[in-house]
Amino acid sequence: MNSAGVFAFIALLIVTQWSYAVVPLLLAATLLAGLVFALRDADWQGLDREDGLFCLTLVAYGGLWLLDVWRSGHWPVGEGNQGILLPLWPLLAAVMLVWLRLFPPDPVVLWQGVGCGALGAGSIALYERVVLGHERASNGMNAIPFGNLALLLGALSLLAALWSSGTGKGRHPWWLLFALSAAMAGLLGSLLSGTRGGWIAMPFLMLLGHRAAAGLMPSNVRHCILGGVVVMLMVVLLIPQTGVSGRIGLAVDNVQQYWQDESRGTSVGLRLEMWRAGYALFLERPLTGWGEGHLEAARDALVEQGARHPGIRQHDQLHSDLIDTAARRGLVGLSVLLLLYLVPLWLSGGDSPRQALTPI
Repeated sequence: MNSAGVFAFIALLIVTQWSYAVVPLLLAATLLAGLVFALRDADWQGLDREDGLFCLTLVAYGGLWLLDVWRSGHWPVGEGNQGILLPLWPLLAAVMLVWLRLFPPDPVVLWQGVGCGALGAGSIALYERVVLGHERASNGMNAIPFGNLALLLGALSLLAALWSSGTGKGRHPWWLLFALSAAMAGLLGSLLSGTRGGWIAMPFLMLLGHRAAAGLMPSNVRHCILGGVVVMLMVVLLIPQTGVSGRIGLAVDNVQQYWQDESRGTSVGLRLEMWRAGYALFLERPLTGWGEGHLEAARDALVEQGARHPGIRQHDQLHSDLIDTAARRGLVGLSVLLLLYLVPLWLSGGDSPRQALTPI
């Protein structure tokens, strides 16, 4: 059941509406049943110090968020009330991490879910852009998380190909073709979403995958795969109908207009305005920040004073996790957020490429 749940969560993450919430809740129901029927058979010795450190980080992040909600008296709901349970998700993630470590799913199922999710994202992006003629692929959600998650699934699909080479499993040609096709589809989904922030990360992810393949794949195969990805990216970039070159040119124009004081209400201009507002508000309350709900009020006060563009009031987040957290929860919140980023990186830093590619 854990294998099925992990596969469904990854494969349907951005393919089906609300699956990001429904599948974890179903897994939580499985956990509750397991507490009665299976927990006595669990191998608790399978847990180690790294699991404890990761769980402590998740609990610290969720606990601080809930403490902030308590002190401010404001519960965040997000756009369209889709994030109404968001402060509780880190705590659920910690519990589910322990559960999945006690009853680990099959790693093959995990990688299959990654590939199916990436293929789904790329197919949806192509359909929306080519058939429906949408300006940006989004699958009914915000184009930013759609594009970034598609990129993540695509990059993980590249690692799926490396995993099969490193473990000896899935050496059949169909597996390599499946993983590489999924990687291409994920990258394509990111490009067609018009999410420029993900495009900045794309070259670094490609270099990371190329480096991780050292010792696992012949150098000529690595170079061919990297070359194929680069060619695909260039083709997508050069075809005007994809909208990629237009989005890049628009970003350059927005930056020029902003610094020349011609317009601050453009897409990029509003982001720069939000970042400057967040930085100014952080300097006013650097230790604990303004708190949930109060940050938005303080931001709107800056707008009323004429210090920032009024367009930033339509957003409930400052379009940067680091800046938003620093302004909302100060250095305390920023420190915990950095732990959430850095602890997994540190835990994986001592592994060899072959070990690091074996999940769970």
